[in-house]
Amino acid sequence: MAEKRDYYEVLGVSKTATDAEIKKAFRQQAKKYHPDIHPGDKECEEKFKEAQEAYAVLSDPDKRRQYDQFGHAAFDGTGGGAGGFDFSGMDMGDIFGDIFGDFFGGGRSSGRRNGPAQGANVRLSVRISFEEAIFGCTKELEFNYKETCSTCGGNRAKPGTSPETCTQCNGTGKVVRQSQSLFGVVQNVTTCPSCGGSGKVVKDKCPTCHGTGYNTKKVRKTVEIPAGIDNGQCVRIREYGEPGINGGPRGDLLVEVIVSGSRDFERQDVNIFSKASISYAIAALGGDIRIKTVDGDIIYTVAPGTQTGTRIRLKGKGVPSTRNKAIRGDHYVTLVVNTPTGLSREAKEALKKFDELSGGSLTKEGGASTDSKKKKGFMDKLKESLDDL
Repeated sequence: MAEKRDYYEVLGVSKTATDAEIKKAFRQQAKKYHPDIHPGDKECEEKFKEAQEAYAVLSDPDKRRQYDQFGHAAFDGTGGGAGGFDFSGMDMGDIFGDIFGDFFGGGRSSGRRNGPAQGANVRLSVRISFEEAIFGCTKELEFNYKETCSTCGGNRAKPGTSPETCTQCNGTGKVVRQSQSLFGVVQNVTTCPSCGGSGKVVKDKCPTCHGTGYNTKKVRKTVEIPAGIDNGQCVRIREYGEPGINGGPRGDLLVEVIVSGSRDFERQDVNIFSKASISYAIAALGGDIRIKTVDGDIIYTVAPGTQTGTRIRLKGKGVPSTRNKAIRGDHYVTLVVNTPTGLSREAKEALKKFDELSGGSLTKEGGASTDSKKKKGFMDKLKESLDDL
């Protein structure tokens, strides 16, 4: 028989670990190796048994003290259960409740009585333009709003009657089920199916709300969309969600913002990107061009000899930060040299003359000299384009 591993090593904790750390470590091991999650996997089953055995000892102060003093020898000869332990007396409900709650979206299992709980959040979406996302805007939304029924006051019962305590859960809103497993009796706490967790049942329902406790009406609400909001982000409006349960607070309204694309700009976080066409004359000689930004057109001076693909930075012309309104990103513009088409014979001759005067070699019959094998600049590319006209 293989030698047993150290219990602290099994759970991955130190010998000075607190009870909370031991419980957390076992929960992680149980989530990883539980047989219900890995049906038929013998290795996972053995590792789960090993972790449960370690937890059974280390979570019990007396057993842990004995183990720290004598090791595994402290429990030799003990009957029952995996590794000589009897798990039937252990309440593992909170541990397993956490495990399966995490996997299947349920809440944490506990024996707490039913109390006030916050209502669910409601989600809506609104579409705005690229520019509205940059500078912020206001939108008016219409949506269904559940308000407390004025007839029954939210208790769901017909006037003159009252909700009664649920007989299945005795008003706790929870039912406890026990099942026998390989490791003993496991206790599982779930929402009562009769009362839906409220702890109360209504025999005579309110005729106005039909036993729901609320009435639905259409409401309009103006929503402030902050400057700099990005696609998919939400604006939260407090207490415009579902009604609370048993006197709990309302949920919130979450407005998801859908930002339309732009023909002129692209956005990456707080920076904006665009392209601007410039003429071959401006690229070669330099000069002023007009660039479109989200703030309006600006004049920018292009340096002589600018190559296509050159990127310029317009500082502070990007997107405002939602965390600090005083900060804005930048606008990056890629310059693209616009090669002319449909030139007249005179225009072509003029450009070839210019190339000759500037030391070019593409005007020679038969192609370029060995100098043209070097990296091509703007004028080289321009002449290639002209030859194709």
